[in-house]
Amino acid sequence: MMLGKADGDEKTVTEIVALKNLRHDPSRAQELLPLGDPGRETEKNRFLIDPLDQLRVEKEARKRGLDVLGYYHSHPDHPARPSNYDRDHAWPWYSYVIIAVEKGTPKELTSWVLVEDRSAFDPEVVVHSSS
Repeated sequence: MMLGKADGDEKTVTEIVALKNLRHDPSRAQELLPLGDPGRETEKNRFLIDPLDQLRVEKEARKRGLDVLGYYHSHPDHPARPSNYDRDHAWPWYSYVIIAVEKGTPKELTSWVLVEDRSAFDPEVVVHSSS
């Protein structure tokens, strides 16, 4: 999860919180999100966050005066653009940062916001800061 401050369309990420991918624990993942064919979704092609972990991070962020700005994930051996699965599981107000990883090497980094009618993502400009 990406935490920081939002001021209109401008977002400043100040902290990244890594959350465990429950796809590494197939029985827990199946308990949270039952699938007809659970073997199709693995840690290589899907990410599932424990909702209790997500709520904990959101509450801690609020206490510290930080906003939840969005989420980041990688696309192994796939372009850094949202998939249909990403669109189906996204919310319009968050930023979704995606990094393409080709054969284990990080490549392109992009950011996206889902449009209100959930039909597509709009790209966001990413400004890297050294401070």
